[in-house]
Amino acid sequence: MAKKEKSEYIIQAVSHALDLLEQFHDEVDELGVTELSKRLKLHKNNVFRLLATLESRNYIEQNRVTENYRLGLKTLELGQTFIKQMGLLRQSRPVLETLVKECNETTYVAILKEFHIVYLDVVETDLTVRVVPRVGARLPAYCTAAGKVQIAYMTDEELENYLPTKEMKRYTPKTVIDREELKKHLKVIADQGYAIDDEEMDVGVKCVGAPIRDYTRRIIGAVSISGPSMRFTDERLEKELIPLVIRSGEEISHKLGYHK
Repeated sequence: MAKKEKSEYIIQAVSHALDLLEQFHDEVDELGVTELSKRLKLHKNNVFRLLATLESRNYIEQNRVTENYRLGLKTLELGQTFIKQMGLLRQSRPVLETLVKECNETTYVAILKEFHIVYLDVVETDLTVRVVPRVGARLPAYCTAAGKVQIAYMTDEELENYLPTKEMKRYTPKTVIDREELKKHLKVIADQGYAIDDEEMDVGVKCVGAPIRDYTRRIIGAVSISGPSMRFTDERLEKELIPLVIRSGEEISHKLGYHK
């Protein structure tokens, strides 16, 4: 019954576009409009419109010599993103579980998506007072530990293009919304190798994060520890939580092929 109900929401044009992309598999690397029309049982005009749409978004490209079509770079990017995310989740989960056992606070793995971070995985503490899990949530990068520790390593030019052109939103009295002040703060983060969210996103919540790198040395995510500010004292951060999160970031990075 559930499947039948969901089928009512299917958009036919999108379904046809996906059917078209799925024709390129195994040893089939190029196909023409006529062949695609036969395979999809669609009129050539419809196939051409689908191809034009997909080509405009780089999911399909045309071989100018043969005039046939093949998969575009965007499909490769999506595939690589999936592989990286699955690899990141698989390698980070045991580290998160160990980290929670050591500090008994909620731990996360997050990636950067445009101007936000997205939490991919979480392991919760068993303490009664804790931060609500945010798997799948999108939060601003400039006021979260997992976000700041990723954008901190951008070049000045990359950062200038990355930061929102409009005024950044202030979530708490501690949110840094001045661009120049934020840039100075990010340079400190890059030098020290970790970031702290000192109630910048939520009042009463603190977080500490460290970067995760892959075999290319590129930062692909962050690991973080989050909890009530009453438990995240300066002394505990310095002596326990910061060393733990840095070590965990390095451990996940090592699993992904990164070597200093």
